[in-house]
Amino acid sequence: MLSRVFSSAILGIDAYVVEVEAHLSGAKLPKFVTVGLPEGAVKESKERVTAAIRNSGFDFPRKHITINLAPADIRKEGSAFDLPIAVGILAATGFVEPTYLDKLLLLGELALDGSLRPIRGALPIALCARDKGNPAKKKC
Repeated sequence: MLSRVFSSAILGIDAYVVEVEAHLSGAKLPKFVTVGLPEGAVKESKERVTAAIRNSGFDFPRKHITINLAPADIRKEGSAFDLPIAVGILAATGFVEPTYLDKLLLLGELALDGSLRPIRGALPIALCARDKGNPAKKKC
């Protein structure tokens, strides 16, 4: 099962689009791996995402979960990828309908109860999305 969600990050003063891909496979042992040059807070997101999904009333999949943050050659930092990772996992398991996900740009830190917390860099990302149209289709 595969899903794709779009997010964004800041590099210097410019925003750029990040594709968050979630792949779930039926490996014998459950595992959660994040690839694509994640920094500390992004690596820690698996703990926040797991708790947030469970505490929001969903079953967390007992599968091998691979999260890819593309482009892979730019370091990703911060907690803004929590929400797109969680939505990607839920879309890959069928809990979220993927119909409109290619038209959305998702950002947000998740609390352990599933609520959203503010993130840094939202203003330049929003300005980029406004100026460039659909950020999922274009680079900012």
